[in-house]
Amino acid sequence: MKYAFYIIGILLLTLGIALTIQSDLGTSPFDAVLVGLSRSVGLTVGSWEIIVAGLMIGCNSILIRKKPEVLGLVTAVITGIGIDLWLFLLGNLITPELWPSKAVCFSVGLIVIGIGTATYLHTNLAPIPVDRLTLILKELTGTNLFFSRTLIYLLLLIFAMMLNGPIGIGTVLTVCLGGLILNFFMRPVGRALDGILINLNKSPNNL
Repeated sequence: MKYAFYIIGILLLTLGIALTIQSDLGTSPFDAVLVGLSRSVGLTVGSWEIIVAGLMIGCNSILIRKKPEVLGLVTAVITGIGIDLWLFLLGNLITPELWPSKAVCFSVGLIVIGIGTATYLHTNLAPIPVDRLTLILKELTGTNLFFSRTLIYLLLLIFAMMLNGPIGIGTVLTVCLGGLILNFFMRPVGRALDGILINLNKSPNNL
C-alpha cells in the first residue's frame, strides 16, 4: 500500500504542475527553470526534470556527505514522465483564456501540488531531489519546511529569470505560499494515510 500512496502522490504532484503550467500565470521557480530550459535548449519539460534532478542528487550528496541517493532519480524519472503525460492530456483540454479561469486553474494546481507532495513524501521512499533538498535544509538550518522551501524557491527564481522561464504572478504566489501549503498538508495527509494503513491492517483479510 505504501507504494500505491507513493505513485498516487506523484501523479497528484505532476497533475498540479501541469495545471499551473496550463494556467499561463507563471509556475513555481523550479518548474519555470524546466520550462525555460525546454523552450531555450529543447527537449521536453519532463526530460529536463530528470536531467536537473541528476545534478541536484550530486549537490544533496555533498551537503549531507553521503553517497548519492540514486533512488531519487527513479522518482524524478516517474515525475518527468508524469509531467509530460499530463501536459499531453491537458494540452488541448484545459487552456484558460480569461483571468478568472486562469486563477482557478492555477489555484487548484497549487493545492494539488501540496497534497501530492505531502502524500509521496510521507511514504519516505525516494523524494524528488528538490524535495530532498528541502528536507536537508530544514535539518541543517533547524527551521521548518516553509523556510527551507521558500529559500530554495528564491534561488531557483534567479535561474528561471536568466532562462526566460514562465514567471508571473503565479510564481510569486508559489514562492510565498508553496512552502506554507506543503507545511499545512504534511500532518493531515500523514494522519490520513496512517489511518488508512491501520484500518487495512485491522481488516479481516489481513488477519
